[in-house]
Amino acid sequence: MKKVMIVATALLFLAAAASPTLAFHGKGRRGGPYAGSGVCGNPAAMQGLNLSADQKAKIEALRTAHLKEVKPLRDKLFSRSGDLKILWLEKNPNQEKITSMQKEIRALRDQIQDKRTSHHFEVMKVLTPEQQEKFRTACMRGGKGGRGPGQGMGRGPGQGMGRGMGM
Repeated sequence: MKKVMIVATALLFLAAAASPTLAFHGKGRRGGPYAGSGVCGNPAAMQGLNLSADQKAKIEALRTAHLKEVKPLRDKLFSRSGDLKILWLEKNPNQEKITSMQKEIRALRDQIQDKRTSHHFEVMKVLTPEQQEKFRTACMRGGKGGRGPGQGMGRGPGQGMGRGMGM
């Protein structure tokens, strides 16, 4: 009975942790051609650039490819974060297993960040020099409701889905 309660508690916790993550996926919270894409995390950064139809199409294609590429990593990260929480819920948590799981989670976050950086540079290649400057300024500022570079998906619960995720 105790094991059932632990598993049920862990599943409820994972469901609560998934809510902000699931809300972030897809087209993003604010709509538009680049919302929720992970490039600088600020949809407003793309809106003031007066993108041509060709640029919008290229950026959307890059965004789609990027999201497809990082989805398995994000899924694995989410799963490992849940596994870590379950390890912590054990009656006698195993420090070695927890430390190993934390290292794996950090490695997944690093992979996602590296892919985000590559994607950012690919998007920059589509922009004119003037657009690049505006984009960089908007990204560094963070914009209203946006995030600065490297802050990932924002506020998430605990170790697993917190800053540095970036989705």
